[in-house]
Amino acid sequence: MMNSDDQALILAVDDSPDALSMVHDALEAAGMDVLVALEGKQALSIAQRMKPDIILLDAMMPGMDGFETCERIKADPKLSDIPVIFMTGLGDSEDVVRGLEVGGVDYLTKPIRPDELLARIRVHLANARITRSAHFALDKAGQVLLSVNQLGEQNWATPQAYTLLAKAKLNVAQIYNVAAMQIKRWLEHDPDVGNSLNLIDLSYPITVKIMSQQNNEWILKIIDGERATGPSVLKQELLLTERESEVMFWIANGKTNREAAEILSMSPRTVNKHLEQIYTKLNVDNRTSAAGIAIKTLAVADSLN
Repeated sequence: MMNSDDQALILAVDDSPDALSMVHDALEAAGMDVLVALEGKQALSIAQRMKPDIILLDAMMPGMDGFETCERIKADPKLSDIPVIFMTGLGDSEDVVRGLEVGGVDYLTKPIRPDELLARIRVHLANARITRSAHFALDKAGQVLLSVNQLGEQNWATPQAYTLLAKAKLNVAQIYNVAAMQIKRWLEHDPDVGNSLNLIDLSYPITVKIMSQQNNEWILKIIDGERATGPSVLKQELLLTERESEVMFWIANGKTNREAAEILSMSPRTVNKHLEQIYTKLNVDNRTSAAGIAIKTLAVADSLN
């Protein structure tokens, strides 16, 4: 959970002790808690242990520079949602562009002005809080969602999505790149909302489905390829036959007997016969009660996956 503005935890990274001292004093005077690091590897270690609310990152540092540090932060699912603000030399426009390309949300030019620093931090704290609240709400609603750009690169994902990505080892940058290239080629053909793509060459079956698209962002639902289908769940949990489970699945999804018959290529009379057997097995006397049991069964199975 993100801290309030006056309790925000900021990680400042710069190889200049003087610059760090100035940033530290300005933020501490504003009531914020400040962590400092002199180089990229140290910053990553601190971020993984403490998870700051915002990272201030010097672009040019010896060893692991700010750009590589940011790339590693964004590649870590536990850190990827932390806003990174780059600190660059005055007039270094190439550094500004590169910083934004690797995942930075903003930049400040040196020498840093304390009032501008505080203003930028507060804006990004507010934005990050809204974003995280939305992601948390989606996750609580059971949404396994991934946001990508036109290159297939991740913008954000719900916690449940990160869990499924890890199951397919897609939390490893090199492996995710394989999936990103497939998503990129798929998006180049302008697939409509509702279209799905089965990812290949992975150790675990994953399907992605387009839920929405706006500007340069696609919201994808991630589907577990080994997850049991609705009829399979009903067959196993309610001890129905294969055809009975198929009929019950469509009835639970609001289809009429005639609609279920058309979907399953059987006659309405056959659907009725299956329903009679289902009522007996479920100890109910009407389709509404049977549908209620099926819906609850599917909901429980969904919450466990």
